[in-house]
Amino acid sequence: MFDLKAHLRTLTETHAPSGHEAPIRAVIEQAWRDLVDSLEQDKLGSLIGIKRAPQPLDPPRKIMLCAHMDEIGLMVANIIDGFIAVQRISGVDNRIMLAQAVIVHGRRPLPGVVAAMPPHLLTPAMRARYPAMNELLIDVGLPPQEVAELVQIGDLITMDAPMVELLNERAAGKAMDNRACVAAVTVCLHQLQRLYHQWDVYAVASVQEETGLYGAATAAYHINPDAAIALDVTFAPQPGVDSTDTSEMGGGVPVGIGPNFHPKLLERLRQTAKRVEIKIQNDLIPAESGTDAWAIQVAREGIPTLLIEVPIRNMHSPVETADLRDIDRAGRLLAAFIADLDGAFLAAETV
Repeated sequence: MFDLKAHLRTLTETHAPSGHEAPIRAVIEQAWRDLVDSLEQDKLGSLIGIKRAPQPLDPPRKIMLCAHMDEIGLMVANIIDGFIAVQRISGVDNRIMLAQAVIVHGRRPLPGVVAAMPPHLLTPAMRARYPAMNELLIDVGLPPQEVAELVQIGDLITMDAPMVELLNERAAGKAMDNRACVAAVTVCLHQLQRLYHQWDVYAVASVQEETGLYGAATAAYHINPDAAIALDVTFAPQPGVDSTDTSEMGGGVPVGIGPNFHPKLLERLRQTAKRVEIKIQNDLIPAESGTDAWAIQVAREGIPTLLIEVPIRNMHSPVETADLRDIDRAGRLLAAFIADLDGAFLAAETV
């Protein structure tokens, strides 16, 4: 029986920042192997699992599901007297880095901590601001000579943050953005084992979303789908976050609404959600969505695209918090939507 919590733990605790996704790709490949008919990897590194329709249409129709598998991270910028200076690879927030546990991926993985100057020694000016990224230093506990032998400029650094089980079916950890949505795709593939569907399904774990949506763009060009659904996280309510930009955890599956998203896909999704009694939430995105959907929509001559989301708190931190029920519902809604597609859907549609 599929254990979503265990799957999510494995996904989030794997270390694989943007441009270095091989470890998480291997984990996802293992999870999807028995759920699809074939697996392939495109030239940029995105993983593509293909589940053929039991009785394909003539001509075949393809739907692409895309969730990015990369995470935010750091790299070694310099070594100073045995301390490691850092540079962000993607959206790491310097506000939350002080005193964090990390792993420096040198010649061997080295546990480390981000050093913090004792508060007794801070000047009033230093107390009034957060340290800049180029002011942060990592201590791995080794003498300078050993650090120089084991670490070099460009080595990766990731958060050492095991998944924490919270109350009320919630969990916190690193890389919920966007491994929570990879887990939702896995749920969908499990659900499709017992559902009849007429469209071929191309499940994509894309690379380098955090650095520019590159994996989604190349995978969409490679697959050339008839329709696509991107999956990404969105902001859940918490103090200091504008309520107009949030979707409730446990309030239903958030769906993007705006020019990035095809209205017929949204209309059909609403019909499916009503049929299977899964609530949806409207996420108004009047311009660029900043997700893989933005790149997929304009691949080749244009691809009808939709965005399904999972709300999380504390985005881009080591304690990103998600509700496992939201992940499960997103996956089940995806599967039901795919099962509802027939040969006539979108056949003569234009955006």
